[in-house]
Amino acid sequence: MNANKVIYKELSYKLVGVLFNVHKKLGGKYQEKYYQRAVEKALNSEEISFKKELSVDLKFKGEKIGKYFLDFLVEDKVVLELKATPFFHPDDFRQILGYLKAKRLKLGILANFRGRKLTYKRILNSEVDL
Repeated sequence: MNANKVIYKELSYKLVGVLFNVHKKLGGKYQEKYYQRAVEKALNSEEISFKKELSVDLKFKGEKIGKYFLDFLVEDKVVLELKATPFFHPDDFRQILGYLKAKRLKLGILANFRGRKLTYKRILNSEVDL
């Protein structure tokens, strides 16, 4: 695959647009749960299909040892994880990569609403081919 190719280009741009619109309306001072609710409403109004707070089993040697809760799984393709913290923490990247591996998905978007500007990162799971 071409290294410069954007994975799920149209969907990615649409999602990032939703995130920027939510941040533009609310700013960067609220708790994560309020951004989740706003993003849910925005995804619905854009008619983007998603599952919210999806439970994903964590397995070890084929046996369940725990579970994760994804903020959003968009169109069964993209994990969307929201934060409202002063900055991204390395654990945030490990968390979303764990979700991608557990669901065998290629792309995750990590978005942070705290602050004057929305920040986001695209995370790719190198273990999955499209």
